[in-house]
Amino acid sequence: MKSKLLKSVALAAMVCASTLSAQAQEVKIGYVNSERVMREANLAKAAQLKLEAEFGKREKELKDLETKLRGAADKLEKDAPTLGEAEKTRRQRDLVEADRDLQRKRREWQEDLTQRKNEELSVLVDRANKVIKQIFDADKYDLIVQDALHASNRIDITKKVIDALNSQK
Repeated sequence: MKSKLLKSVALAAMVCASTLSAQAQEVKIGYVNSERVMREANLAKAAQLKLEAEFGKREKELKDLETKLRGAADKLEKDAPTLGEAEKTRRQRDLVEADRDLQRKRREWQEDLTQRKNEELSVLVDRANKVIKQIFDADKYDLIVQDALHASNRIDITKKVIDALNSQK
């Protein structure tokens, strides 16, 4: 009885071992560091320059407005001892209104910038994913992983993805 059980277990182990060796064919895995792609691809750099050109003027206007507001606040503080109560109150109210307007403009600018960054990022992600799919198909990968916790340089195909993106027009 024990002998039959041992033979059965041995037979099952041999079948499993032969099945595993048949399945142990080379599995091709790739890894892409998407943060690096978003930082180093020419398309990402061009998008950054485009955003700077598009939003740089408004940012400078906001900084100038902030400087002007700070100057007015300093002037009020300096002149406060010599001002009448009504004039001091009027200037303080004007400063509060100007500050509120500056904060509103800054918030609108930030929202617009965030929306445009997301639009540009979406275009870059779509193109990168297409390139990754092309590499997946052409090089016959079984699996390509993005943003892994740990990955060996041996399976890192980030440079290949960046080069393929940069070669596109």
